[in-house]
Parts: sequence; structure tokens; C-alpha cells
Amino acid sequence: MSNHDIDTKRLGEYLKDYIPGLGDELQAAKFAGGQSNPTFKLTSGEQHFVLRRKPKGELLKSAHAVDREFRVISALADTDVPVPRTYVLCEDDSIIGSMFYVMEYKEGRILWDPTLPEIKTPEERAGIYDSMNATLAALHNVNVEAVGLGDYGRPGNYFERQVIRWTKQYRASEIDTIADMETLMKYLVDNMPADDGSVSLVHGDYRLDNMMFAHDKPQVIALLDWELSTLGNPIADLANQCMAWMLPSEGSMRGLSDVDRVSLGIPSNDEYIAKYCERTGRTEIQHWNFYLIFSLFRLAAIVQGIRKRAQIGTASSAEADARGDLVYPLAAMGVSLIP
Repeated sequence: MSNHDIDTKRLGEYLKDYIPGLGDELQAAKFAGGQSNPTFKLTSGEQHFVLRRKPKGELLKSAHAVDREFRVISALADTDVPVPRTYVLCEDDSIIGSMFYVMEYKEGRILWDPTLPEIKTPEERAGIYDSMNATLAALHNVNVEAVGLGDYGRPGNYFERQVIRWTKQYRASEIDTIADMETLMKYLVDNMPADDGSVSLVHGDYRLDNMMFAHDKPQVIALLDWELSTLGNPIADLANQCMAWMLPSEGSMRGLSDVDRVSLGIPSNDEYIAKYCERTGRTEIQHWNFYLIFSLFRLAAIVQGIRKRAQIGTASSAEADARGDLVYPLAAMGVSLIP
């Protein structure tokens, strides 16, 4: 088991002040996947924990905010949103070379393919999608003031701020001019819906593989990867999830665009949206096409960041080069949705 350049002796000494009964021998093994914040399983005897850290090297401003992840997961501990227990946030780079936090290790299933090929029955697939839907509704129903997150995001039009942010992030990682990205950025500015006043805690990357499911039932037991979370319009999370399902079922980012959902037990987008609205007290969602286009633009900007980090050698995953090329089809798909 490799410790991946983590000084586990120094780390173990540090963690003993925060994790009661931690053993003397500590090992670290990096989880597969993940493009942004490297994530490790810590093992000490029979004890297991999870560590998420900022990557080393040159980083984009405001990216890799593990301190925000730690804050939001801690705040949700006593809500209906399933999250791991948190132990400590370490802002001292001298311990392992970058900021990190440690949280509970949960035993469960990470499901990567939205067609759920490892699930045996349509009924269980339907249950998994319903649990995702219920978890999303629970997240957006959280009283942010009551859990101490009233200042977790800025006031004003969320989508306007997000377009500005991701345009800046894209420009910061731009390698060459991509005509479709230029078209999307202009469209989003020119067609920005008026702020409807909806504000909730937004996950920012709500998708299947950012959740852990119980081994013995179709239930979300942990919502993970909160780096992009903030206060904003909850429809951003819903659109992000539905947007991802527009992708083909084959490739490094898998979707549902070319599969028979009915036979698999997977709800249609309309059914999924209707159930979400029922759980959150909504009657309709206006400007839905704009939100899908924004979601594709944002994903393309994120992928461009992966592409740039692969170029400068700081990407966390060996798949970074392949995923980076997806910026072109994602941008093209967004342009195809423009009326």
C-alpha cells in the first residue's frame, strides 16, 4: 500500500489530538477517480477514515476549497441530508504539504454508471433514483440559517454570479479558442433570467457517483464532494443532474441519452423533476432550457480546467487527458440547445 507522498507518521501524530484512540501505525491509500481534490483512505489497525486534501502545485484561485467542504459537511450533521462525521480541518501545509480534512469512512456502494448495470432489478434501480431525488429535496429544504450557513454564499442573482465565475475559470485555463464556448458565454449573458429569489444550499456537483449507497438497500447513506457547494438557486443542482443524463451511455462521462429507461426502471427526466417538485413544494420550473445550457457550459469549463492541469502536470487522475478532450462535444451540445 503506497502512502502517496504523505508523511503518515507526522500525520498520525497530528490526528491523535482529534481522533480518540487512534493507533500508532497509519497508512494512506489513494482512492481511484477524482479530478480535483485527491482523496485517501486512512487505515490504523481496524480503524478507517477518509482524508481529502488540496492538490500540490499551481492552482486556480478559489478552486479546491476543502475548507468549505469541511464547513458544510459539519453543518449538515443533524439534518436529513446524509453526510459523514467530520473530525478536523488542517490549514497547516507543513503536516502533509497542503490543506486537508479528515472525516468518517463509511461502508457502502459508489455507483459510477447511471444505467446501474450492477443492479439486478428494475425495482432496485427505481429505488436508487428515488433516494437520489429524496436526498436532493432534503438538501434544498435545509434551513440554512438554522444550521449556521446563512453566510455561505453571496446575495444576488446566482446564475449571473455563476456565469461570471465559470467564464473566469475557463479563461484562466484556456489553451486554445473554442468557438462553441464563445457562443455559450455570449448566450448565457444575453439571456440571463431575472432572479426569482430562490435560495438554498446548493451542492454544486450533484450526481450519482458523488453519493454512497447502502449495500443492502437502495438508500443514499452519504452525499460527498462538496467543493462547489454554496448558497444559490436550487434548480442548478437539478439541472446539473438531468444534464448529465443527456450524455451517451458509453464514454468517460456516461449518461442515459441512448438507453431504454422504462425497461431499466429508471425514471424519465419529467418524472424525476415532477417528484422533486412535489418534495420541495414547487409547481413549475421556468427557464429550464437556460439552466441545461448553463450546466453544459459549466461542465465544459470544469473539463477545460482538467485539460489545463493535465498540460501543466497537476491533474489528480490518469484519465485527465481523455476527459479534457470532452470540452468540445460538451460545448457543442450546449450550442445545440440554443433556441
